[in-house]
Amino acid sequence: MADQYTISAANLSFIERNLGAIHQDLELIDSGVGTVNNNVKVVYSEIEALAQEFHDFVQIQVKANAKSNAQQQLIRIRQEMEKKFGHYDIVRRTTTGILQADDLGIVKKDTISNATEELMISTPGYWLAPCLVALAAWINDQPELADRALREGIKRNDEKTSLFFALICRRADRKQAALKWTQRYLANQDEEDLDRKTVIILDAFASGLLGSDSEGVVSRQMGEWMDHLAEKPGFVETQTKQWSDAINLKRKPLVSDDYTYLRKYSKTWPVLQDIMEGAMLHAEILDYFTVIFEQEASTDTLKEQLDDILNSLVTDFDDEEIPLRKEEKYYQFVVDFDGDEKRARQNMAVEQTAFDTHKDFTQLLTDAAMKPESSHASVSTQKFAIALSKDWISNAYNDVTAQNRMKIPHEIEINVDTFNDKTTDGQNEPEMIGRFNALINQEKAAALATCVLTGFEKFCLYGGIAIGAIGLIMLIAVNIFMGLIAVIAGVGMVINHFSKKKQLETKRQNIEKQFEDKRTSGTQIIRATLAEVVDFRAEFALRDGESRKVIDFLDQISPEQYVRKLSDSNRRINVSK
Repeated sequence: MADQYTISAANLSFIERNLGAIHQDLELIDSGVGTVNNNVKVVYSEIEALAQEFHDFVQIQVKANAKSNAQQQLIRIRQEMEKKFGHYDIVRRTTTGILQADDLGIVKKDTISNATEELMISTPGYWLAPCLVALAAWINDQPELADRALREGIKRNDEKTSLFFALICRRADRKQAALKWTQRYLANQDEEDLDRKTVIILDAFASGLLGSDSEGVVSRQMGEWMDHLAEKPGFVETQTKQWSDAINLKRKPLVSDDYTYLRKYSKTWPVLQDIMEGAMLHAEILDYFTVIFEQEASTDTLKEQLDDILNSLVTDFDDEEIPLRKEEKYYQFVVDFDGDEKRARQNMAVEQTAFDTHKDFTQLLTDAAMKPESSHASVSTQKFAIALSKDWISNAYNDVTAQNRMKIPHEIEINVDTFNDKTTDGQNEPEMIGRFNALINQEKAAALATCVLTGFEKFCLYGGIAIGAIGLIMLIAVNIFMGLIAVIAGVGMVINHFSKKKQLETKRQNIEKQFEDKRTSGTQIIRATLAEVVDFRAEFALRDGESRKVIDFLDQISPEQYVRKLSDSNRRINVSK
C-alpha cells in the first residue's frame, strides 16, 4: 500500500510539472495567436494601402502610355502631312514672296512667271497654283494668260479664288475690283452653310482693310444673315447651347493637392470638384476676354496687314487635310492633358466645329471668338465676333452659371470608416463629434459584447475541478490509470478556462485600444474635413461672385467699337442683330 502511495505521489508530481509546462505552452500559444491577429490586421492594412498604390500606379501608367502613344502619333501624322501636302507649302510660301518681290522690284518678271508655271505643273489640282499664274500674268501685263489662269482657279475653288483676288486687289488699291470679288464671294454663301474661310472676310472687315465702298456690302450682308438665322425655330436655344459648349471649353481642373480631406473622406467630392471648376471658370473667361480686348490694334501698313490675312488664307490647311488635322488636334490634347484621354475627347467634341468645312454664320463667330488657334481668326476678328455675339454670350453665360449653381449640394457628406454624416457649412463640429463618439461607443460595446466565455468554457472551471477531484480519488483508491486520465482532463479543463479568460481580457484590451485609436484619428479627420468644408464654401462664394464681372464686361462693348477705321475710310457701321 505504501509503495502504491509513493508511486502515486511521484506520478502526481510528474503530472503537475507537465501540466505546468502545458500551461506555459498554452500561454505562449495564446500570446502567439494575439500577435498573429495583430499582424493579420497590419497585413490587411498594408494590403489595402498597396492596392490603392497599385491602382494609382496603374492610372499613372495608363496616362503615361497614352501620352507616349500620342507623341508618337503626332510624329506619324506630321510626317504623313508633309508627305501628302508638303508641296502645297511651297506654293503657299511663294504667294507672299511674289507680292513682296513685286513691291521691291528686285526680281525679274520672267523669273516670277517661270516660278509660278513650275508650281502649276508640280501641284496639279491645287487651287492656288493657277491663281499664282494669273497673278504673275497680271504683273507681266498678260491679260489673256491671266484670264485663262483665273478661270482655272475659279473652276478648282470658286470661293477661295474669289477671296484671294479680293485681297490682292485691295492690296493693289484697286477698290472697285476688290468690291466685285467680295460681292462674288458673298453671293456664293449661304448663312446656314458658310465656307469656313468666310472668317477671312470677317477678318479683313474687322481689321478695317476692305475700304469704304465694300463696308456697306459686308455689314449689310452680315445683318441679313443674322436676321435670317434668328427667324429659325429654336434659334435662341441653339445659340445658348453653342456658346455654353464654347465657354465650358475654358474650364480647368482643380489642382490635385487642394482639399485633400474632402477628396478622401467625402462621397460628395465629385460634385464639389465639378462646381468649383465651374466657379473658377468666371476668372478664366474674364481673363480670356480681357487679354483679347487689351491688345492694341496693329500699327502695320495696309499691305502688311493684308499680307497677314493673305497668309492666313493660303497657309491655313485645305479641306483635304482636315482628317489629319483633326487627328493632330486630338493627340495634341492628349499630350497637353498628360495622357488624360477622357478630357481630350471632351475638348475635341467641342473643338470639332472649328474643323467643319461649312458652318452657319453664328458658329463661325463662335469659333472665331473662342477657338482662334483652329479657326485662324485674328485678334481684331475675335474682338468683333465677341462684340457682335455679346447678347448670345451673356445668355449662355448666365445659363452656364445657373446650371453650375443648381448642382451646389445643400449638405456635404463626411465618410470616415463606418461613420457617415452630413454638414451644410462645417459649423456643426461639436454635434458631429458627439455622434461620432456615440457610434464609436456603440461599436466598441458591440465588439466587447462578443468577448465572453462560451457555456463550455465557463463549465470548464467547476467541471474541471470536479473531474480532477474525482480523478484524485480514483488515483488513490480505485484505478491509477483512469484516475490519472481524469486528473489530466480536469486540470486541462481548468487551464483552458483561465487561458480563454486571459485571451478574452487581451482581446478586450486590444478592442479598447483599437476603438480609442479610431476615435482619436477619426476626430482629427472630421475636424480637418469640416475645416475644408468651411474653406470650400468661402472659396466657392468668392469665385462664383466673379460671374457678375463677366456680364458687366460684355455689357460695355459694342460691335461698332471693334471695327477699325482706317484713314482712307469714312465709314458708317450698320450691323443689326
